[in-house]
Amino acid sequence: MSSGNDRVPLAHGRLPIASMRSVYRVGDVEQRLDKLPQREHESLRATYERMLEKGAERFQVKPSGLPAMGHLYEELPNFAEVLDELRRQLALCQHSADPLEITPMLLLGPPGIGKTHFARELAELLGTGMGFVSMSSLTAGWVLSGASSQWKGARPGKVFETLVDGQYANPVMVVDEIDKARGEHAYDPLGALYSLLEHDTAEAFIDEFAEVAIDASQVIWIATANDERAIPEPILNRMNVFEVQAPDRDAARAIALRLYGKIRAQHDWGRGFDPQPADAVLARCAQLAPREMRRAWMTAFGNARLDGRGALELRDLPDANARRNPIGFTH
Repeated sequence: MSSGNDRVPLAHGRLPIASMRSVYRVGDVEQRLDKLPQREHESLRATYERMLEKGAERFQVKPSGLPAMGHLYEELPNFAEVLDELRRQLALCQHSADPLEITPMLLLGPPGIGKTHFARELAELLGTGMGFVSMSSLTAGWVLSGASSQWKGARPGKVFETLVDGQYANPVMVVDEIDKARGEHAYDPLGALYSLLEHDTAEAFIDEFAEVAIDASQVIWIATANDERAIPEPILNRMNVFEVQAPDRDAARAIALRLYGKIRAQHDWGRGFDPQPADAVLARCAQLAPREMRRAWMTAFGNARLDGRGALELRDLPDANARRNPIGFTH
C-alpha cells in the first residue's frame, strides 16, 4: 500500500524517493501482541513492540531519470550485460507512477570475478540499503524465513529484519553463493524463495517467527553462484540468469588501473606515489582475479613505502604462484 510523496536528499547518482509504502499492517501486529500470554514469549513481544514503535511505512525509491552508471561500466566491464538489463528495467518505470520493479537476478560465474562486489555496488547505486545472506557460511537453514517462536533461540529471518529495521520498502537482498545452500535435516533453506521471488505471493510473506504478513514484493533480489546445477529449477525459472565471464586482458588492465587510482585517491599517503603504475607492474596485477587486485595493490604500496619509494616495482607485488594460479582470461 503506497501513500503520499516524499523526497529526501540522497548522495549524487542515487535514485530519488518517490513515495511511502506500508510494509505491514499495524492492526495485525497489535492483534498478535494482545494475544500473547503475559510473561511469555518475551522475544516475540519485543519484536511486535519494535514494529509498532517504528511504524509500517518505509521509503520507496524509484527513478525520475536514469542514474549515472558510467563508473560501473568502467569498474565492472564484464558486467556490461547485467548493467544493460538494469538500465532497461529502470527506464520502464521512469517518469511513471509505477514503482521500481527489477526482475530477480542470478549472477553465475567462477569465483573472484566480482559478483558480490557488483551486488554491493548496485545497492550503493540505488541507495535503498542491503540485506546480505551468505549461503556458504549458513549455520541456520531458516535465516531467510525465520524460525517458529516455539523453538529455543528462535528469531525473525533476514527478509523480515531488513524490511522492519530498515528505512526502505525496496532494499537490495543479496543471497551470496546460493549454490552452496545446505539443508538441515528435511529443511530446505531456499524454500522461502519460492514465494519471495514471485511478486504476488511476496506481497503477503509471513515470517515464521513473527507470523505477521510482510510486503516483500518490492525487494530487489540478487543471487550469486558458481554452479547452476546445484540450484533447484523452480528457483532458476524465477530469475534472470547472467553468465558473467572473467574480464579479458584489456578489461582486466582497466580494472587494475582504476583500482590503483581509487586506492591512491582514498588515502592521504597516496600522494606519495606515482599517479600511474609502471606498465609492467600494471600488467602483472591485471593477471589476478578482480577481488585479489586490491590486496595486491595494498601489499605493493606497503612494500614500496618500506623501501622509501614512490614508484611500485614488480617485486612489491605478492607472488601469485605462492598461493594459487591466477584466474584464466578470455580472449
